[in-house]
Amino acid sequence: MNVVRTAIPDLVILEPRVFGDERGFFMENWNARDFRAALGLDATFVQDNHSRSKRGVLRGLHYQIRQPQGKLVRAARGRVFDVAVDLRRSSATFGNWVGVELSDENHRLLWVPPGFAHGFLVLSEEADFLYKTTDYYAPQHERCLVWNDPDVAIDWPLAGEPVLAAKDRAGLRLNQAETFA
Repeated sequence: MNVVRTAIPDLVILEPRVFGDERGFFMENWNARDFRAALGLDATFVQDNHSRSKRGVLRGLHYQIRQPQGKLVRAARGRVFDVAVDLRRSSATFGNWVGVELSDENHRLLWVPPGFAHGFLVLSEEADFLYKTTDYYAPQHERCLVWNDPDVAIDWPLAGEPVLAAKDRAGLRLNQAETFA
């Protein structure tokens, strides 16, 4: 597995070894030993999630203020622009964001540790998005950072207005949002 550091050191792109031939390909999505060796982390995943979305759907930017989740994310089908925003006030990168394209062609995964808001924009006709989480979904603790906060200034590769859920339209700006210590 190749580890690619981002502008926010705790956000890491993982490029698994992909073995392919005329029949297709094989890759490991998750290997605890390799993850520990590459990042020095012992992650215990408790939940696997799968979403399917159409082009232009923007999901996020979600986080849980209690029971924060680390997420290992990837696009199993299609292409997404995946974004994480640092919400840790004690971090030198507080309020900064990283965006990376994840697709079924590049096979990349992104490790999003607890303390980040996370979301993605679908770039292909449809995308299947998979993510493993280190804690359970707790809707009572879920928060949403608004996707277009001018202070965060995410450079979404939009082709028109995104398709949003009501809770995502109602997200808060960073200066109003609950954040982590």
